[in-house]
Amino acid sequence: MTIAFAPNYILPLPPGHRFPMLKYELLPEQLLHEGTATASDFFVPTPPALADVLLTHDADYVHRLLHGQLTRQEERASGFPWSAALAGREMTLLGGTIGCAQRVLAGAGVALNIAGGTHHAFAGRPEGFCLLNDQAVAANWLLTHEPARVRQILIIDLDVHQGNGTAALFQHEPRVFTFSMHGARNFPGRKEISDLDLPLPDGTGDDEYLGLLADTLPRLLDEQVRPDFVFYLSGVDVLATDKLGYLALTRAGCRRRDELVLSALHQRGLPTVVCMGGGYSERIADIVEAHANTYRVAADLWG
Repeated sequence: MTIAFAPNYILPLPPGHRFPMLKYELLPEQLLHEGTATASDFFVPTPPALADVLLTHDADYVHRLLHGQLTRQEERASGFPWSAALAGREMTLLGGTIGCAQRVLAGAGVALNIAGGTHHAFAGRPEGFCLLNDQAVAANWLLTHEPARVRQILIIDLDVHQGNGTAALFQHEPRVFTFSMHGARNFPGRKEISDLDLPLPDGTGDDEYLGLLADTLPRLLDEQVRPDFVFYLSGVDVLATDKLGYLALTRAGCRRRDELVLSALHQRGLPTVVCMGGGYSERIADIVEAHANTYRVAADLWG
């Protein structure tokens, strides 16, 4: 198991900001403390080449993001106040997911990014705490640099919010299949069209959620898509305790979700990159514990 983490994942925010940035500090500490991961499992990512970012994002937008020239409207849409540290963090997140993909192709089996899953970022604009779309950038990196080894990518997005930016970015790219299972009435208000969208009613619990996923995923893997590379966005904002979620999964149900997905990918020998996505429970411990379960499941399967 390989894990991407850089100190600048932890971005200083104004007091009272609603984004739970502390989870990026606590999650690695928890994994090391309990022995799920060791220090040798971690690598420190670096930002990718600008040319690789521009395979996905508009040059003008990236320039303005890096140089502090976002409009007020864009800054509000991002959810973060701009700073040089923010720009550096967003580029490093991309390097984390690309680095995970590179290590998986080199034989790591599974690689996980402590952050990432920035699925609301579009080609030329930010949205919902997402400024650059890490899984999209990494997918395009693979299609460009590893075309002989990666011909069909599946993005499994199980964050509670639809992966609208990712859906829009790959709307006309048949080599990337986007699957989003999300709250029907949740953010974003205007949904994009994924290759497969499964919108869920408010209050959906463990049994309904897991039953639908168990029915859908094998068909995608074995019949409809048959990918040779998978990105998994394992947001824990599906929990009943989440302030922004509206679904009703228990922590045990969320772990069973990860077991269902990761065991299916492991059984098929599929190169797998996992990014954490969202989590906004009132108690930071609920967020960290649910994220830690994803790593525990991966460690149990891949050893």
